[in-house]
Amino acid sequence: MASLLRRLEPEAAVRAALILTGKVFPAWDERSLDVSWATIWRVVESLIPAKPTEVRRVASEGVDLGDAVRRVFEAFPRRRQATLFEEELTLGEVYAQLEAIASASGPGSRAKKEAILRSLLSRASPREAWLLVNAMVGETRLGLSEGLLIDAIAEAYGLSRQEVERAVMVTGDPAAVIEAAARGGPQAARTLRPEVFRPLRPMLAQTAETVDEALAELGGRAAFEYKLDGARVQIHARGGRVRVFSRRLSDVTRSIPDVVEAVLNGLRADEVILEGEVIAVGESGRPLPFQVLMRRFRRVNVTPELIQSIPLRVYLFDALMVDGRPLIDEPYLERRRALEDAISEPLRIVPTIVSGDPGEAGEFLERALSEGHEGLMAKGLRSPYIPGVRGKHWLKIKRAKTLDLVIVAAERGYGRRHRWFSDYYLAARDPETGEFLVVGKTFKGLTDEEFEWMTQRLREIAVEDRGSFIRVRPEVVVEVAFNEVQRSPKYPSGYALRFARIVRIRDDKSPEEADTIDRVREIYESQFGRGGRV
Repeated sequence: MASLLRRLEPEAAVRAALILTGKVFPAWDERSLDVSWATIWRVVESLIPAKPTEVRRVASEGVDLGDAVRRVFEAFPRRRQATLFEEELTLGEVYAQLEAIASASGPGSRAKKEAILRSLLSRASPREAWLLVNAMVGETRLGLSEGLLIDAIAEAYGLSRQEVERAVMVTGDPAAVIEAAARGGPQAARTLRPEVFRPLRPMLAQTAETVDEALAELGGRAAFEYKLDGARVQIHARGGRVRVFSRRLSDVTRSIPDVVEAVLNGLRADEVILEGEVIAVGESGRPLPFQVLMRRFRRVNVTPELIQSIPLRVYLFDALMVDGRPLIDEPYLERRRALEDAISEPLRIVPTIVSGDPGEAGEFLERALSEGHEGLMAKGLRSPYIPGVRGKHWLKIKRAKTLDLVIVAAERGYGRRHRWFSDYYLAARDPETGEFLVVGKTFKGLTDEEFEWMTQRLREIAVEDRGSFIRVRPEVVVEVAFNEVQRSPKYPSGYALRFARIVRIRDDKSPEEADTIDRVREIYESQFGRGGRV
């Protein structure tokens, strides 16, 4: 990979790194292809002059969609013009077509996208098709993890691994580091800093069971903040322009115009990157359920009626940049002071206390729960902001026992649920391999409306469809409550959740933020003493 990066011009190096890591555009880029698995497969079948049953038989041997397409293109001739067969695809030409797919909108856009895709795949070699298709659906099995890519960037441009890690941390994306180093050399990468309108990956928290445990971990004194039952956002503003990003770095500005208005009216500083939580509130001022909030985040065109029926309120808790001054290396208390100076009404700071008294912190937890919130966040007073890292500087304290898990397969339900894929296989992430290991199955917790939405979403990301059973890409995160973790030979993970039920669909979380199998094991062992149960 380092050799490849050195050979390519800066723009081509960025594009190559994206495709080889299963992406088309950088995480902060507003564009998306909006091309489903079903659309790609429809195009593939249209290119093959063979019976669909034969094509699907060959495709079924593939380990992912790209591999399935590669096998089909190797096994069957394609419908294409002989003159085009001799013309090799170039990276620039491929990206021009991918950008055309992303820009297609309005009436006839679906047909236009399919026509461009058909032209592209008719000329791609089987191996090129394998790479392109997996990039389009966000999947790769090359083994080029972000860690390896960081090593390659360091070797290609004469940087240390620590320097590249730091640069990725402050920009939120390896592609930005490649672009800087390729254009300006190693010093350009070393001097990268957070930029307004380019979101950073959010700092993540580990779990503490009690306020006593949190205080012990954080040195006996900590900041305790309400843990709101909302959607985390990163707010970027400069010169009267505001963009809001979700925790998955998606631009949600158009979905929350009332939040944007609050930022414009309550911002004292000219240039900021702030973090906060958006909640939906009822007439009493109490938070509405998370799934009600998600109705706003899933909508692109928001009507005045929807704003009135689901009003939003933003609570801020961190400042990453104020008036051009990066703050991520500053301690928590300094960032909090900068946040307080940067805002005024109608913007609010999440309720917070600083304490070393377990009793006081415990009372604060009870108050948060009584007001309808999830619990508390405990934060080290001297802790920096470390983008993308789940460390022990931040700890979440919740009363309910839950895990964030990923749906990897689903079955059709029985009785009145037969219309939907409503029985879900739940998986935790293995941090060593990146695989998702099943730890349980459930059909409980969702409404009929959510079953309908989930069925449609899972069909879009299916990689195997047997009619009553589908296997899907690990993209949908759900918060799952359970009674206990048991040992189980039924699943390769070795564990199973007892009485699992879905609490909410976490559209705002990426699969990489899901709980790990190590966390499942930790919960299991904590149930039966330090040694666990065999």
